[in-house]
Amino acid sequence: MILDSGYRILDIGFWISDMVNNGFVYMGDFTELRVWQKAKDLAVYLYQMTDKGRFVKDYGLRDQIRRAAVSIPSNIAEGEESCTNKQCIRYLYISKGSVAEILSQSIIALEIGYFGQEEFDKIKQECNSISKMLNRLIQSKSALLQEPLPDYPEI
Repeated sequence: MILDSGYRILDIGFWISDMVNNGFVYMGDFTELRVWQKAKDLAVYLYQMTDKGRFVKDYGLRDQIRRAAVSIPSNIAEGEESCTNKQCIRYLYISKGSVAEILSQSIIALEIGYFGQEEFDKIKQECNSISKMLNRLIQSKSALLQEPLPDYPEI
């Protein structure tokens, strides 16, 4: 089962967002997050798109859009492995910034003729989707920070 926030609930082995203990949450495998999968796929697509045509010789724009593309899944992964919701939220916001960076650079690439309209529309759609997923994930993690921690019996 996949939740809107992108978490995957596994039958055994992992507890997802409902296991909170002293501000730490074990999230499981970040590669199971739909938002990470979509961000990784966008990075692969952008690497492929910037490896042909006039993009090949524009090292500045090509390298910048590639760095931003790799930054999204990398920061999601780093945030999920950071062990606290507060740290994770910070990394998710960095990912959102990289999504905006890709969209901005893609608009420039479209206007100078590096991307066609169809390619740009695909990138824009993926950026919007990833940004919305990141928003939901940030909201769900932020809500956990605002709730009082449950009292666990001492062992």
